[in-house]
Amino acid sequence: MSDFSAVEPGTDLSGYARDLIRMHDAVIAGGRSPLRPRPLVARSWTRVLAAGLVPDRPRARSVLAVADVERRRRESLLTAVIEDLTQAVACLADTSSQLMLVVADAEGVVLWRYGSAKVRHRADSLGFREGARWTEDAVGTNAIGTALTEAAPVQLFSGEHFEQFQHPWYCTAAPIHDPRTGELLGIVDISGPALTLHPAITALVATGVRLAESQLWRHHENRLDRLRSAAGPALAAVTGPALVVDEHGWVAHAVGVAATRRVAVPRADRAVTVPGLGTCVAEQLADGWILRPDTRSRGTRWELDLSGPPTLSVLGGESGWRSALSARHAEILLLLHLHDRRGMTVRQLSEALYGDPDHAVAVRAEISRLRRVVGSALESRPYRLAESLDLTIDLGAADRLADTDFLRHTAGPGLRAMCAARQR
Repeated sequence: MSDFSAVEPGTDLSGYARDLIRMHDAVIAGGRSPLRPRPLVARSWTRVLAAGLVPDRPRARSVLAVADVERRRRESLLTAVIEDLTQAVACLADTSSQLMLVVADAEGVVLWRYGSAKVRHRADSLGFREGARWTEDAVGTNAIGTALTEAAPVQLFSGEHFEQFQHPWYCTAAPIHDPRTGELLGIVDISGPALTLHPAITALVATGVRLAESQLWRHHENRLDRLRSAAGPALAAVTGPALVVDEHGWVAHAVGVAATRRVAVPRADRAVTVPGLGTCVAEQLADGWILRPDTRSRGTRWELDLSGPPTLSVLGGESGWRSALSARHAEILLLLHLHDRRGMTVRQLSEALYGDPDHAVAVRAEISRLRRVVGSALESRPYRLAESLDLTIDLGAADRLADTDFLRHTAGPGLRAMCAARQR
């Protein structure tokens, strides 16, 4: 994280702050300055100016009611790790220090602040308090709002802030994500008077983010343990293979099948294809699902519809489903269907899709993404469709595959050549 530091070690903070303030005034006014803003700062200033903010008149801070802040805290996953975060910086954010820990949600609303009464009082004068929204369009360039916009860690020092009233401050912020889903949960920020900035602050923020995300993962594992225990009575009545998964598809327990870490998110209104189990039906538990093979049909019937934008339908069983496909994924399914049980190697797929054998990495990436849709229906070594799969092709009004708009516009030379040869 040191790559985003605003100040080089050993810099004279007082002199550098004066230089940045002069640069800020010159650049914002459209003049020239020997010192230029960093690219990140320049991008942010451009956005803020376009939003109509002015540097010498800060926008009025709207602050949520206490009840609304409490509700956001209760709904935030960060509530589970806020105590660990505060303890991580407790040795620095004590009554004698001049730094403040701030945690905001994914909308930039400040939910928690920790630090000495003196520094919190100074922050109050900026409207930097619980319930205030610190996005770029609300308060200009600042570490919380800019980290949200850039989706990256940010450190700002003195005159790099857009509002002149924030020039006496530094701020260092980084996003926190849900380790299960990758969803942005909020921002961890450490702020304080500009001339007290220490090089270790960036490392401290990085440590806080790693700690929070590791603790969130530990809470996730604990929830899987509880789900595994809760599923015990239901599993006792199940014969044959099964998986217990949470609401996000993370596997808590496997019976009679090699466990995978995660499967497609189950839904009650459709079947789901699971590696090692095939097409499964989902039975809802209190906080998750039991997935069992659909035994109502001997095989799985699929339909690849090429009469318009490519779609894949899985028919039969207790429920069916329909999913849009990218053109590339439809090409792969069609190629494997035409090759029957012989299957295709990575090299053959590369030549058919791209016209040369040099796109093995791209082929493997596409296969990996396609498996998120079709699961174990796509087998390997060579790549082929599962023997139990009955795939039909819907050509719409076309009499032949070669006459479909899909094939005429596809980029795969090998697929066109194969279909043309079959028509001769």
